[in-house]
Amino acid sequence: MTAPEEWWARIPAPVIDAAVVAVALVDVLLSLGDADRAAQAMAALACAALAVRRRFPLAVFLLTLPASLMLDIVFAPFAALFTLAERSRDRRLLIVCAVLFALASAAPWPLNDLTSNDRTWTLVYFFYTLATAAAPVLLGQLLQARRDLARRLAEIEEAREHERLLHSQAVLARERAQLAREMHDVVSHQVSLIAVQAGALQVAAKDPDFKEGARTIRSLSVDTLDELRHMVTLLRASGGRSTELTPQPTLADLHKLVTTSGIDTELTGELPPDVSTTAQRAVYRTVQEALTNVRKHAPGASATVRLWHADDGSAFGVTVTNTPPTRTSLPLPGSQQGLIGLKERAELLAGTLESEPTPGGGYEVRLRIPAHGSA
Repeated sequence: MTAPEEWWARIPAPVIDAAVVAVALVDVLLSLGDADRAAQAMAALACAALAVRRRFPLAVFLLTLPASLMLDIVFAPFAALFTLAERSRDRRLLIVCAVLFALASAAPWPLNDLTSNDRTWTLVYFFYTLATAAAPVLLGQLLQARRDLARRLAEIEEAREHERLLHSQAVLARERAQLAREMHDVVSHQVSLIAVQAGALQVAAKDPDFKEGARTIRSLSVDTLDELRHMVTLLRASGGRSTELTPQPTLADLHKLVTTSGIDTELTGELPPDVSTTAQRAVYRTVQEALTNVRKHAPGASATVRLWHADDGSAFGVTVTNTPPTRTSLPLPGSQQGLIGLKERAELLAGTLESEPTPGGGYEVRLRIPAHGSA
């Protein structure tokens, strides 16, 4: 669920830019007085540059400084400074720009020798203007923080929804596995006994009707066993949706997993053609868990999934490496069992699973399976 959009966000950007340029022109016209042609040209350039302030915020702000030096204008440099503060994360740059604006506004024009009294008032006006320049800087930073917070909240909600989906799938898989075990260990066993007893009765029976009844019971029991085996197979398969029963994933599904992960991911390399279905499933689950962890704990990072196999054919596996996050991650709820389950999966294939940070600040997960263990 997304927050309602503010009314000002629905105003087209060209309309806002035109309004900003118009207000800046009015401010300039009120300050022209007997200004020379150079001051008029600098003021016109500052106003015109405001139309592209979203694309070149720093350059536009610098273009407003000469007009601020020559004329007593405020709106054009404030609009440029606000846009720069809204888009830049370099606070030292913003402080320097605010000081430059204060210097340009406080310095007299034309520049000449000042009396002691004039220098005092120039210094006072400089600090007054510097304090005033803090307003557009703080407002721009506030809007930037608000935008970041809204994006972060959307990411948290998306991560929680993904976590709920994973939890529901895990619960469903656990219930299916339990039901499959019950059907295999209890129901199938009892139906097998019925079939055996019916077969014995069919052989020992003398009466034709009794023999036919025993044959029918045995035939129905065998058919029921076939149906039970089919149902157990379906229940043990992990489906992507709660309403579907699909086969467990293999390497053929790896490309789709990478492209739909929501992460900038590159898939490289290949595995030997004779990899078993169990090993393929282990590789798939490793990539799935690694990309899920990247999405949760390294927002904005990119990942590389590299399938590999040894030259001598002794082992193969997959390595998932991600870059450092571009944004600060938030603590999100998790089961803390993902990597443990992957290690258990690898051990069943006589392999190993290693996970550790990279020197560059990212993270790496490496699955290695010996060729003899994948059979």
